[in-house]
Amino acid sequence: MLTCGRFLSSSAATTTASFSPLRTLTRSLLRRPHPRLLYSSAAAAAATAVEPDTKGGGGAGGGGGGAVRPQWKASIDFKWIRDNRDAVSDNIRSRNSAANLDLVLELYDQYLALQKEVERLRAERNAVANKMKGKLDPSVRQALVEEGKNLKEALIGLEEDLVELTDKLQLEAQSIPNATHPDVPVGGEESSVVRKEVGSQRSFNFTIKDHLQLGKELDLFDFDAAAEVSGSKFYYLKNEAVLLEMALVNWAIWEVSKKGFTPLITPEIVRSSVVEKCGFQPRAQNTQVYSIENSDQCLIGTAEIPVGGIHMDSILLESSLPLKYVAYSHCFRTEAGAAGAATRGLYRVHQFSKVEMFIFCRPEESDKWHEELITIEEDLYASLGLHFKTLDMATGDLGAPAYRKFDIEAWMPGLERYGEISSASNCTDYQSRRLGIRYRPTPSEPPPVNAKKGKAAGGPTQFVHTLNATAVAVPRLIVCILENFQQDDGSIVIPEPLRPFMGGLEVLSPKSK
Repeated sequence: MLTCGRFLSSSAATTTASFSPLRTLTRSLLRRPHPRLLYSSAAAAAATAVEPDTKGGGGAGGGGGGAVRPQWKASIDFKWIRDNRDAVSDNIRSRNSAANLDLVLELYDQYLALQKEVERLRAERNAVANKMKGKLDPSVRQALVEEGKNLKEALIGLEEDLVELTDKLQLEAQSIPNATHPDVPVGGEESSVVRKEVGSQRSFNFTIKDHLQLGKELDLFDFDAAAEVSGSKFYYLKNEAVLLEMALVNWAIWEVSKKGFTPLITPEIVRSSVVEKCGFQPRAQNTQVYSIENSDQCLIGTAEIPVGGIHMDSILLESSLPLKYVAYSHCFRTEAGAAGAATRGLYRVHQFSKVEMFIFCRPEESDKWHEELITIEEDLYASLGLHFKTLDMATGDLGAPAYRKFDIEAWMPGLERYGEISSASNCTDYQSRRLGIRYRPTPSEPPPVNAKKGKAAGGPTQFVHTLNATAVAVPRLIVCILENFQQDDGSIVIPEPLRPFMGGLEVLSPKSK
């Protein structure tokens, strides 16, 4: 590790050769290998958020395979991480993250020491420049010129090393997951706790069918044709299934909008950097994200991404918060690694429609808005007559951005299990620190009359908190509706709240042969 004692002397007689050992040491530290673990979602996002050094011979790894540089930088509070080392370490462990905290803190110490030395040399260079003002003996001037030249050359090298060290620190630190709410259960998915249960499993006095069989008999979808056209896990919706999708979307937007949410239809292609800033992994192994070849763009897996980016690199007025959006989009997921009977049919597909809720708010209000989001979800699904349970998800099931996450799992009798139909996450300032979204607090008192012109009132800006929640994931709800409301004659009763959005249609009946 670099220490101040190993840095340069401030002697005026410093020569270029005096700087060589330090720069060699710095470079060796930057190139030093360190243990690599299997990446978590956040670590993979950080590792893929890089671009090669295309300048020949540039960077501290000159002559090597080329340094990597982050395409974007998060505003990470390294001092807080260092001051709370034990808590951060415990959090990384409980979330099964592969973040290397020891390396991050080692790099941070190196960064502080190197930055301090760079600042000292800059001050010396400025002092030398000031000494050269006015008339001087030629020999004194020449000595000062040589000293200034040596300082400049040394600074060039150390500043290059500082840039590379900063990049490496940023990449490693981006793999650290968000903090975790103290009430979140610790452990794997099986440790998740049921927060609420609504309704009960319906009793059938006839042999039930799964949604695939029901859809075939009602002529609602065609997986075979879609497989020929697009591949597996794609589908055509047909006839009343089209009306049902549109009804679910319009009903959800209508209901959520009444809660003060602004409706949006989002872009479905976004920059890879925005995907990464939201905590997803566009180019990691087994990624769920479709990347567009030879571009910096991806297909979205959720409207959370484009809505999260809508205020990117902005300073919002406190009076405008909370900003609440309900967004409709198509979603695209590779579903890498997903297979088996439990994922058949519409349950897990590559393309689907979804209505997503998203909130930007003040930090002290994010827990309150998280409660509102989960309440909206529960009210929506209860109004459809579904049996479901709400789970407080354990640490091992939290993605890197989530501080706390509630999932709702609904009973799907044809699949003979509960299946996830929504989630609601409080991401605190994890995403806003990456997306650069702040707000300026409203001053508690009007500024004094003699306040300096242009000085911002209300104190320093703060990062907003972001939250997201599913209102409707269309295919999963179609599964629930078909399987839970099937009748012995093969028909499906449409839940009452959806009927006005389906032209008054109450029942899906088998087609007459």
